[in-house]
Amino acid sequence: MLEQKEEQLLIDLTSARGVPGNEEEVREVFKTYAKDYADDIFFDGIGSVIAKHAGSKGGGPKIFISGHMDEVGFMVTKITEKGFIEFQTLGGWWGQVMLAQQVEIKTQDGQIIHGVIGSKPPHVLSVEARKQPYEVKDMFIDIGASSQEEAKGWGIRPGDMITPYIEYKRMNGSKFLLAKAWDNRAGTAVALRVLENLAKEGHDNCLFAGSSVMEEVGLRGARTSSYLVNPDIAISLDTGTAGDTPGMTPKEADSVLGQGPQVLIFDASLIPHKKLLNFVVNVAEELEIPFQYTVIAGGGTDGGQMHLNRKGVPTIAITVPIRYLHSHTSVMHEDDYLNTVKLVTEVVRRLDDAAVKELLSY
Repeated sequence: MLEQKEEQLLIDLTSARGVPGNEEEVREVFKTYAKDYADDIFFDGIGSVIAKHAGSKGGGPKIFISGHMDEVGFMVTKITEKGFIEFQTLGGWWGQVMLAQQVEIKTQDGQIIHGVIGSKPPHVLSVEARKQPYEVKDMFIDIGASSQEEAKGWGIRPGDMITPYIEYKRMNGSKFLLAKAWDNRAGTAVALRVLENLAKEGHDNCLFAGSSVMEEVGLRGARTSSYLVNPDIAISLDTGTAGDTPGMTPKEADSVLGQGPQVLIFDASLIPHKKLLNFVVNVAEELEIPFQYTVIAGGGTDGGQMHLNRKGVPTIAITVPIRYLHSHTSVMHEDDYLNTVKLVTEVVRRLDDAAVKELLSY
């Protein structure tokens, strides 16, 4: 089981609110946990955070491991005359997981306004209309206000951040952990834990552990943070879909919770560097760290931008399998998280001058 400090990191990260472009709460958690292990903490111009730790040689290859801070969420676009909130989705949402879900609006002065996503009741819809998915554009948020003036008086204005509302829970004493925003507070937590491990245990390279902004709207922070770090090797730390729930076909069921991190061999944004892929797999097999190969044909990770930085960077994505991604309630298995930390720690530890020179030889 997770130690109390380890679990508290996960609780703090998933409890923080942070949609694309509004990641400040998550950034503060990152800085708080990283400060004891980093030589320096710095930022790109749009808010991605990077913690640096130089190894025993004071330099060595620059290894960049990074998650992303943002979660899928919403933005206030309008307050109606009757005090309801119209909104814009931020990131990929499936309308069927949104209705009747609770949300929080954070105002400019930091007030939290509770609400629920509403729609027309099915009782007034035709039989045919009830058979169709309800359109996101027709949904709204009910905050219990009676007028536009009342809602404005609470400090709400267009552009305010809206996040899913749910409390972190360990499911019935098991190793299954339920929370919002595992995508991608899980990857951010891995980056922080690897930083801690290597700062305590030593390494021979220059580690940059980070978390980017605005991944869910186009891998934006990955581009700017990678340019700033200019790494020799990059590892994108993210989450991937689990295929172990009812109804999945054998082809879709390639990842099972509890059976280890996912090593991506292909996604829509990145074909991993072949030598780096072999390096990661060899480390996992040598140390008997469980892992799973996976393909994400319809999505990508920050690795899609990291590998295209400047002259090009050998990059791979290592992800934690998650059930119910891009919803209010996602589920992670703690063994997958711990084994991801273990694998990435050992991979980074072994990326010394000789190893990186070999990876870059063509």
